[in-house]
Amino acid sequence: MPVETGFEVQLGRLAALRSGSPGQPRVLALHGWLDNAASFAPLAAELPGLDLVMLDLPGHGRSAHLAAGADYTLSVTLNAILDVVDGLGWESFAVLGHSMGAGIGSILAASLPQRVRRLVAIEALGALAETPGRTALRLRQSVADMRALPGKKLRVFPDLAAPIRARMQANQLSEASARLLVERGVVAVEGGYAWSSDPRLTLPALQRMTEEQVADLVRGIECPARVVFADPAQSYLPDPLRRARAALLPDGELFVIQGNHHLHMEKPAEVAQAIGDFLNR
Repeated sequence: MPVETGFEVQLGRLAALRSGSPGQPRVLALHGWLDNAASFAPLAAELPGLDLVMLDLPGHGRSAHLAAGADYTLSVTLNAILDVVDGLGWESFAVLGHSMGAGIGSILAASLPQRVRRLVAIEALGALAETPGRTALRLRQSVADMRALPGKKLRVFPDLAAPIRARMQANQLSEASARLLVERGVVAVEGGYAWSSDPRLTLPALQRMTEEQVADLVRGIECPARVVFADPAQSYLPDPLRRARAALLPDGELFVIQGNHHLHMEKPAEVAQAIGDFLNR
């Protein structure tokens, strides 16, 4: 079973789960938006022989939130992740990412080809893109949401059953998968439980890359990569687009597995079969 651990970095403490032992192939696992390290627990059980570090990204799970007035930006997240791998003494490592974590992993691989030796991207590749013609609209919506956030009340659940049901409905998860995420993703407050993730994470990004920039990013991933997508595809990354992105990888393989967005939790054995030999090389 994964064990609880953590790392003191510039922004505070980043919590993590770790399985395997030093000396085995080093793999850094990065979860999806508003998920946490427990997202990888089912898959970790199917991937023996790895030194697998599963982070709670900044503001998620049991990790520190940013200071008041700060924003969650890509540079903040990348620096926190690199503080962790530097603290581990990992000169080179593989990245295993799901959804948002796969997007972050893509950026890590493209920007640090000398350190990221392999990439597994589940349910994302590159970043979410925006059309240039929506630049002003995105700015307006983002600023309005940012200014409105302090006036919103924290949702409090009377027991764990309520947030588990919420995650099951929102993400089409089994009760077991939803429970894993919820037990690590809530904090006890007066009257029950609240999500532990920083509410600022719900704010839309002020800017996004264009599809042309994402394509250049994906072409810049020099390490061997395996991409795993669920069938059916997500609406924000339709099948023709995700296949076109995967085809840009200099050294990439594509796997499609029938399932939902969290297929690494719901079908861990099938996902492990697709990526286990790749990460153990």
